[in-house]
Amino acid sequence: MTTHLRVLRPAPKVFAFYDGRVDGYRFAEGENWVDDGALSLGIASYAIVDGADALVYDTHVTVQHAAFIRKTLADAGVKNFTVVLSHWHLDHVAGSEAFDDCRIISNKRTLDHLSRRKAAIESGEYSGPPVINPLVLPTQTFEGRMQLQVGKLRVELLEANIHSDDATVLWLAPERLLLAGDTLEDTVTYVGEPENFDIHLAELDRLWALRPERILPNHGDPEIIALGGYEKTFIRANQQYIRMLKRCVSEPELRTKPLRDIISAPLEAGWVNLFAPYEAIHRQNIEVVLAAKLS
Repeated sequence: MTTHLRVLRPAPKVFAFYDGRVDGYRFAEGENWVDDGALSLGIASYAIVDGADALVYDTHVTVQHAAFIRKTLADAGVKNFTVVLSHWHLDHVAGSEAFDDCRIISNKRTLDHLSRRKAAIESGEYSGPPVINPLVLPTQTFEGRMQLQVGKLRVELLEANIHSDDATVLWLAPERLLLAGDTLEDTVTYVGEPENFDIHLAELDRLWALRPERILPNHGDPEIIALGGYEKTFIRANQQYIRMLKRCVSEPELRTKPLRDIISAPLEAGWVNLFAPYEAIHRQNIEVVLAAKLS
């Protein structure tokens, strides 16, 4: 299961555990959420490490992936693990069993989402196979913001409503480094809550105000992540795409345009890169937006 899992080093004391975006590779035959929502687009979990301490940001798509992360960090000298979940979606929490003896932190909304769906996730009724059983829940929650020490590093957990209403991003202020979870995505965001678009746009402005110098998303280009991540304009690219989706409601001619044309300006500026599987995600996003009957 971890054949294509690679370890990237985007910044000092930061590990990225990246899987997916491999031609011809599938986790399993038939429809499944690991391939369709994660590996086909590429997905990373991160670890911030200082000495014997590690903060693991998301537990990846299987327990085997998470066990690989834990062993890699333990081999590097880590003895104390803290897990932070970026949000409740399955591709970010599936491996939590590998850290069931550790502190697992999320914001309160994430715990609420997971608790309500726990039985359905464990039985496979929610999103289908593969099941996550047991689904290990967060052991500690916060609201708004929380500060953690990882060795000598200070990491801020910031709650946000972007992509999902329970997002948590990590901010390392001295390093000007933002670990963005699914609040930012390359090529385009995966839309699940279009009714919150205006909130998402305002919250993205809040991330912009942090003045990050580098941004590490969970879904992005592995080459860019390996080189240190995205520039601050990555935020503007995601905002531009959300605004274009909103325009699709009143401008039907936009609905059939290829993704390349919809995001031509950010592509030409190099803020994001076109990855072909996102064309299907874009078509799905338009359907979700139209079904929401936004005014």
